[in-house]
Amino acid sequence: QVHLVESGGGLVQAGGSLRLSCAASGTIYSINTMGWYRQAPGKSRELVATITTGGGTDYADSRFTISRDNAKNTVSLQIDSLKPTDTAVYYCYTFANWRDVWGQGTQVTVSS
Repeated sequence: QVHLVESGGGLVQAGGSLRLSCAASGTIYSINTMGWYRQAPGKSRELVATITTGGGTDYADSRFTISRDNAKNTVSLQIDSLKPTDTAVYYCYTFANWRDVWGQGTQVTVSS
């Protein structure tokens, strides 16, 4: 079973930057796309950024930068110019061992 553990959330002032990290662990036979989603209070979970094993990326906003280390099965997300509307729980995601895997989420709160 694959597990994802996120770190790096917290309280940040608007205009600042934040870096989230996520590590996959467990018995990994196959791991493909990794990424980040977020869910704000009262809203649906939405895509933030994804990255394939080959480095192909997809972003919801140009303020996000995603990277991964395939050897370590880790993925990171840099968020710049943070806005109060970025406040949400951020979830790490991967498709590993032929199934969707989600982390427990890390809270990001941006104060104005």
